[in-house]
Amino acid sequence: MYLTQALHRWASATLAGVATACGERVRTFAETRERVSRLAGGLRRIGVAHEDRVGILSLNSDRYIESLFAIPWADGVLNPVNIRWSPTEIAYSLEDSQTRVLIVDDVFAQAVPAVQAIYPGLRTVIHAGDGPTPDFAISYEELITESEPTGDACRSGDDLAGIFYTGGTTGAPKGVMLTHANLVSAALGGLASGSFFRHGVTPRSLHVAPVFHLADFAFFLMTSIGGGANIAVPMFDPENVLELIGTQSVTDTLLVPTMIQMLADHPKVSAYDMSSLRTIVYGASPISPALLGRAQNAWPTVDFVQAYGMTELAALATILPAADHSDGTRQRSAGLMAPISEVRIADGDGTNVPHGVVGEIWVRGPQVMRGYWHKPQETTEALQNGWMRTGDAGYLDEDGYLYIVDRLKDMIITGGENVYSSEVENALAQHKAVAACAVIGLPDERWGERVHAVIVRAPHSSVTAAELQVHTRNLIAGYKVPRSVSFVDALPISGAGKILKRSLRDTIENSSRS
Repeated sequence: MYLTQALHRWASATLAGVATACGERVRTFAETRERVSRLAGGLRRIGVAHEDRVGILSLNSDRYIESLFAIPWADGVLNPVNIRWSPTEIAYSLEDSQTRVLIVDDVFAQAVPAVQAIYPGLRTVIHAGDGPTPDFAISYEELITESEPTGDACRSGDDLAGIFYTGGTTGAPKGVMLTHANLVSAALGGLASGSFFRHGVTPRSLHVAPVFHLADFAFFLMTSIGGGANIAVPMFDPENVLELIGTQSVTDTLLVPTMIQMLADHPKVSAYDMSSLRTIVYGASPISPALLGRAQNAWPTVDFVQAYGMTELAALATILPAADHSDGTRQRSAGLMAPISEVRIADGDGTNVPHGVVGEIWVRGPQVMRGYWHKPQETTEALQNGWMRTGDAGYLDEDGYLYIVDRLKDMIITGGENVYSSEVENALAQHKAVAACAVIGLPDERWGERVHAVIVRAPHSSVTAAELQVHTRNLIAGYKVPRSVSFVDALPISGAGKILKRSLRDTIENSSRS
């Protein structure tokens, strides 16, 4: 199993097959293989050697996708960098992994001097943009044209493919070590499920979510293995995405729920041609039944598929197929185990609990990470006898469907009762005036913690905290009803599309002190 296999296969099998598209640039698999082999030759020429880490700090583009192939081709190890990080955080990940070569685009070239001031070990910068190449960088296109093609190193199996840093939402980012077998196994598991691409339709996948995140990376790899086109969108803009689906004949895309909400609720959504779209895969955070209903009404012929996973699992553990999205109960689940996965629910001692009982979700399979880069203690805590402890709380029903109730760290204990924020969020989201919401626990002298809701109102809505409390009281137990509510224009979102609840807590607690 190796990342570049799909490129070799399809470059030989279909000379005219489209591999990448970005704006007006469209390249076949054969053209992409030629460019990748030359880029790999260039990387070797500037000193990239066996298992050297090469970073990519860029918006989505065809050059990003070429780099994902070229770095292992050159015998290197990928380090896709979170585009939402500050220079300090970027420098931390580069220094921690000893990444000395970094590929940047026009947007992030300006951050390089600040990063190098913190981490002088960054010795070589490759500019993969359309604007002028900065004085401190090498031109990506010149590196390709001036280098001879080189043979593929064929890194494979248990060879390290990449170091993928976690978002740092719960502390310092950790470098997740994933092998070629981890990544390809997850992609093949997704394809084997039959949920992601419709049979007989060559995928044309739109990459709206950032490729540095493992969910979209896996989506790119599945598309490549399936011989499909990877269409890159640098930034998410609702109108641009709606237009591109029609003009690029997009068949499949991966979105986070916040993106689905902005597309489905867009005032001009019905004006765009979405007839080519077959599947919307979503993940990163739960989707409310109300939002799912609005999206299904907007695109009645589109299949919705949910994937649950995490970076440490090469992004795949369970899949909720399209057929289960019409079932009122099962559509609230994270689905069934992917073909490559085993899932069990354990108590604090690691002992399995009965069906229907909430515990920690453990996952085993070929997609489970090798470990955390240079963090043996954290690796030992997370990996036990081949199982990955996810830190998520959930339960399995009698039919094997997984229901996620919360991150263990996000569970709220109020007055001695456990409250799972997702249950409260689902209740709030059923109110038509709620566009998006997040529920957190805040310190409370009487209750220990109180349930607090942060709400983004739907357009033209003036719903009040009292109205939302009455609404939720009709759906959930009284102790779960938010005791306090705040309203914001937008929720803080990580690069992976997850709501930054720690940021919400810090902001609200700091404002209450001032």
